[in-house]
Order: sequence, then structure tokens, then C-alpha cells
Amino acid sequence: MTVHHHPPDELLAMFAAGTVDLGQHIAVATHLVGCAKCRAVVREMEHVGGAMLAGLSPTAMSDGALEAMERRLDETSLTSIPERRRGQAFRDVPGLPDFLDSYPDSPWRWIAPKVHLRPIRLPEPSATRVFLLKSSPGTRMIEHTHTGFEMTCVLSGSFVLAGGHFGPGDFDFGDGSVDHDVRINSTEDCICLVAMQGDLKLNGMIGRLLQPLIRM
Repeated sequence: MTVHHHPPDELLAMFAAGTVDLGQHIAVATHLVGCAKCRAVVREMEHVGGAMLAGLSPTAMSDGALEAMERRLDETSLTSIPERRRGQAFRDVPGLPDFLDSYPDSPWRWIAPKVHLRPIRLPEPSATRVFLLKSSPGTRMIEHTHTGFEMTCVLSGSFVLAGGHFGPGDFDFGDGSVDHDVRINSTEDCICLVAMQGDLKLNGMIGRLLQPLIRM
């Protein structure tokens, strides 16, 4: 797999520092599975962060902090963690990373001609929602922008955006400053993992007419 498009360095730094929410973490981690270059960048950032922490002066713990932590560990029971199994239908998604195996499955649902969406239900609250988006060959999305941000990681198939070609492993970051005019150029379905905050905003007269019908 040859990856040409990567998350911005600022996003990788936030990932390495652990300051992204779960939805954003899933999107970046999905890209990292197939991108050795970005994995190396994140490792280096983590190394620098660890060195900075090691150089800080130690701070005394408050009285009873150790005992309180031990009590919390004793109260935690592995049997209280609900078991989650990956549904059979979820296995039809090519390129989906193994770390999502335990997430609950959901069916595809129609959102537009030749376009289907499958939510990924997160086990904890997140300001970022995550879903799979499947588009048929030859589909051209209505030009749109976003009221928040959108992270897209290609799992299979490919699309063309702003003159660039995005295939498996490629990552695209868009926000309200970017107009997306996407065309699926693969002979197979293009399936992407998408993490999004805010809403999709369709451009043009046709887009405004269709806006009430499309929810992502």
C-alpha cells in the first residue's frame, strides 16, 4: 500500500499527546495502521514528549493518594466490563482495522443515490461521530463544505478530490474553509471511515433543495 495523503502534523501531535477525543483517535489510528511514515512521526513525538516529562521536577503526592488508587483498583472487576462482539455483517468491510473488531455492528442505510452510511457506535461519549461511507463507482458527490471538520480515511476503492487521487490508506482533512467536490473513480465501491463534527453543508441551488433530505 502506497499512501500519498496524510494527517497534518498538528493533528498527529494532538494524537501523540492524547488530546483528541475517541472519534478523532479512531480516524487517525485507522490511517496509522497502513502508514509507516506517520507511525514513525508519532513515535518520535511521543519520545520527545516523554523526554520533556522526564525532565520535570517531581511533585509530592497528596496524603492518601496511593491508598485511594489501590482502593479503586480493588473495586474494579473485569466481569463488570460488557463483552462486545463484532457482528457478521461488519466483516464485509475491506480494510477495516482489527482494533475495531469489538465495536458493535450496524446496518448500511441509504442517504443519497448510490451512497450508503453505516454508523460506528462508540463505547463512550465523543464530540466526534464516526461512520463508514460507501459510494458506488462513478458517483459524483454534490459539492459541499462543513460547519465543523471531517476526517476521511480510505479503506477500499478510490476518489478524486481537488485534482488529487485518494486510495486505500490515504487521509483527507476538511473543514468549513474547504469545498469538497468528490468523484469516485474506482471500478469498485469506495468505502471510507469518516470522523465528523458539525454538519454537511451542500452548495448550490440543487444542494439547498436536497439539504433537508441528507443527514450524516
